[in-house]
Amino acid sequence: MNETAAVHGIADPRGFGWGVFHERHPALIRKLCDSNPYGPAQRSRLEALVEESRSGAVRPPEAATAGHARWLSGGSGYFGRPWSEVPFLWAENYFYLRLLECVGYFAPGPWQGVDPFAPMKSAELADPGLESDTAWLDGLDGAAPAETFHALLLASLYGNRADLGFRLVHDAAATDGTDVPPLLADDSAAVWRHVSGRPPGEIHVILDNAGRELLADLLLADHLLTTGRATGVVLHVKPRPYFVSDAVTSDVRDCLVRLAAFPEEAGRAGGRLLDAAAAGRLRLLGHDFFCSPLGFDSMPGDLRAALAPGTLCVVKGDLNYRRLVGDRAWPATLPFATAVAGVPGALVALRTLKSEVVVGMRAETVERLDTALPTWRTDGSQALVQARLQD
Repeated sequence: MNETAAVHGIADPRGFGWGVFHERHPALIRKLCDSNPYGPAQRSRLEALVEESRSGAVRPPEAATAGHARWLSGGSGYFGRPWSEVPFLWAENYFYLRLLECVGYFAPGPWQGVDPFAPMKSAELADPGLESDTAWLDGLDGAAPAETFHALLLASLYGNRADLGFRLVHDAAATDGTDVPPLLADDSAAVWRHVSGRPPGEIHVILDNAGRELLADLLLADHLLTTGRATGVVLHVKPRPYFVSDAVTSDVRDCLVRLAAFPEEAGRAGGRLLDAAAAGRLRLLGHDFFCSPLGFDSMPGDLRAALAPGTLCVVKGDLNYRRLVGDRAWPATLPFATAVAGVPGALVALRTLKSEVVVGMRAETVERLDTALPTWRTDGSQALVQARLQD
């Protein structure tokens, strides 16, 4: 696709990117220090990172940092420049890499490999209300196949509202209420026809958040396997902690164990998924690409090869959407299929809007929302299901 639209930045105090660096990130650092017994050196480095990212120059990663050579190469034009001059998507990804540096995640020592976001994830997963959140599954018994699939697909979508990073600077009531965001685009019927109208194959799910969202993703995976609409499901996790609540391998394990202990149908689904993992029908893959600022059209060859046999790729969440369509100021009416032209295979994006980029919209819908709700692109109040199903 011709990249003529402007790249989103972080310099404008009125812009979304500026708010992330000046409001969300400081709130996150305070939460991390409240949640972990970090020492003075770690806390000082975290505070220095916040100040550097708001008013300083970007420095290169440390030698021990994962992907050191790739970051040096990919960021060669940014190091030494003010953070405010760096593209938003790159800067946000790099901030989280540097955050892991600050807490000692990469360096030998007692904090090496320790997920700094684990206390927040664990607190969400320990919520006793999670069991009641899945009680609706019992009511699907006897429902038409299309209705059941649609319910589970939307549950996976709306689980995205529980993004812990987003909630750091938003009222929890805005993301945890019973009302769900309206669908600005809904290709779910086409996705149903795709999975029900052809021989089953492997379905890939590029995960977003742990906790409530991951539980819903697992229930969708169980449905695909149990109904025979997938011969296998591959869950793509982050290879290391990222963006506060992004799912890593240990999060899938913890969610599966928690789900299997639920009552009624949700618990049975958890048990089936554990059996599917033992049989190789539920698999996990973690690739460094998913902890990078690269667009999906720049996906490395080995990951493309891993995705190629799949009959469908489900792309979850806001960050993956930005990387899927390109984090640029595209016209909102740009067709979704045009935006993802560089990404192979059949795919569907499930996303609650929490950042500025969006494509595939009707002009009249954009005009109405711009007038009635100027924050509709970033406040989590809207959602979409967008698919490109012809290769």
